[in-house]
Amino acid sequence: MSDETKKKKKKINYSEAWVEAQAIVWRNRNRLLLGVGLMLVSRAAGFVLPLSLKPIVDGVFLNKDLTILPWIVTAVAVATVVQAVTAFALSQVLGVAAQRAIMELRKEVQYHVTRLPTSYFDSTKSGVLISRVMTDPEGVRNLVGTGLSQLAGGLLTAVAGLIYLFWKNWHITAIILLILATFGGVMAYAFAKLRPLFRTRGEINAQVTGRLTETLGGIRVVKAYTAERREDIVFAHGIHNFFRNVAQSMTGVSAVGSFATVVIGAAGITVMILGSRAVHSGEMTFGDLVAYIAVTATVTGPLIGIANIGTQITEAFAGLDRIREIRRMATETAGDANREALDTIRGDFEFQNVSFEYNAGIPVLKGVSFSAPAGTTTALVGPSGSGKSTLIGIIMAFHYPSGGRVLVDGHDLSQVRMHDYRSQMGVVMQDNFLFEGTITENIRYSKPHATMDEVRYAGRIAHCEEFVNGFEKGYETVVGERGVKLSGGQRQRVAIARAILADPRILILDEATASLDSESEEKIQDGLRSLRQGRTSFVIAHRLSTIISSDQILVLDKGEIVERGTHRELLALGGRYKQLYDKQYRFEMNRFINPGEELVAQNDSA
Repeated sequence: MSDETKKKKKKINYSEAWVEAQAIVWRNRNRLLLGVGLMLVSRAAGFVLPLSLKPIVDGVFLNKDLTILPWIVTAVAVATVVQAVTAFALSQVLGVAAQRAIMELRKEVQYHVTRLPTSYFDSTKSGVLISRVMTDPEGVRNLVGTGLSQLAGGLLTAVAGLIYLFWKNWHITAIILLILATFGGVMAYAFAKLRPLFRTRGEINAQVTGRLTETLGGIRVVKAYTAERREDIVFAHGIHNFFRNVAQSMTGVSAVGSFATVVIGAAGITVMILGSRAVHSGEMTFGDLVAYIAVTATVTGPLIGIANIGTQITEAFAGLDRIREIRRMATETAGDANREALDTIRGDFEFQNVSFEYNAGIPVLKGVSFSAPAGTTTALVGPSGSGKSTLIGIIMAFHYPSGGRVLVDGHDLSQVRMHDYRSQMGVVMQDNFLFEGTITENIRYSKPHATMDEVRYAGRIAHCEEFVNGFEKGYETVVGERGVKLSGGQRQRVAIARAILADPRILILDEATASLDSESEEKIQDGLRSLRQGRTSFVIAHRLSTIISSDQILVLDKGEIVERGTHRELLALGGRYKQLYDKQYRFEMNRFINPGEELVAQNDSA
């Protein structure tokens, strides 16, 4: 077992889990109270049969008094019907309540998770989050469902039964209580051992689910590198860990159940020996003994059942503890109540000595300062790892500076409401994500209530109609998971149309034309240029065609701006930009300026 896995195997924090449990129980208090009431009626009816055995034995059998038999039979029949009706009502009242509680908790956790900072998703597998949202709330059914009601009903049944048993014969009852107390001690020890297993089970399940999600999502890479066997081994290792955890849990629960059988047997033997002596001495009648044995079974059953209920509630608390961990994390919008509202912005940006670190002591940006006036385009260039994507992440408010400030129209970006800011932003990235659904739905993602005319207009600017019209269903064509049914260039155009439809004040183009061929890119540049007009745009691109028209180009190297200016100014400067141009852009320049020399430029690049 790895050190990381050992660290994750921690005890359930019951005080934290109880906070979640209290809220859930309180929301469903009316149904739970009704369930407890039905449970009490059912348990009370359950005493009719064992208590009827005394008059049956002493009156009907020994004294041959048949006049009381119809009354006894009627009472037992009515009690049986009451038990059946209350059992059905319990399943409806508490079963529905449990499913509603699970649904509400899933919604709350999903709401919270989607508002966590981007950095959390960078370090957490999607499978873990899916497990938090879908699997962990399942245990709630043991709190809001029959679990707590059975626990309350079992305890009340035990109390009522023990009062009767003490009344009939306190000597025998005291010994039975001693046996049951021993069983309680064993249960407490068993639960102490089982609790960590239940918590770890959820974590192992999340890890296995996360890896499986990655494998299926990257199945083309898996197949391309014939890595199926490797993925089989990784999955088998995870699922074997899960199996061992379940097997250990089952062994523990089974051991408790087996010990419960021993307890029942010991109680039965005690009653048989001491009860027979009591009957022989005249201390109890034969009917009293039969009723005593039946009531003992009625009491012992619920007490033994508490073991299973306790296991279920322990598992529920393990899930709630993991959920509580998630919900303790601050969301991006947690402080919005104390932040400035932001109306429609002009898009005037200013970076003031901005620094940023992912890990303490390892700066990624160092004292970056620049201005991007409203309506201008700023291009970011530099080698891999120079800080371009981090700077874009700060503009998108995915990260906040470790030092310095970012001002938008004079407002400190860290002090404005996140929704107000991001609702005025459009983004086109290199690897754009499309959702399972139609082309229309994916374009409309930025503006859900857009008309079909608006969707088609955005599609025309992004040159989507060139391939959309080739599909039988046009814009209603389903793109598949992550847009797998479209080519890379087609997905890119849909993403550009999505940004166009948003009509943003701030536009982020991160390698926006990387997946387009030369002909498609040339067509779409006009659309992008028109889209950038009147908007503050930030561009990362290796292709020269997207950069040369920028109002300013910032050259980053090792987290610092080493040069700034227009394309012509930087070329004339003959510095770092010129070096990058010579290495990366010569072929692109020849393609746009002198297409006849493409082959020469390509050979030179090689």
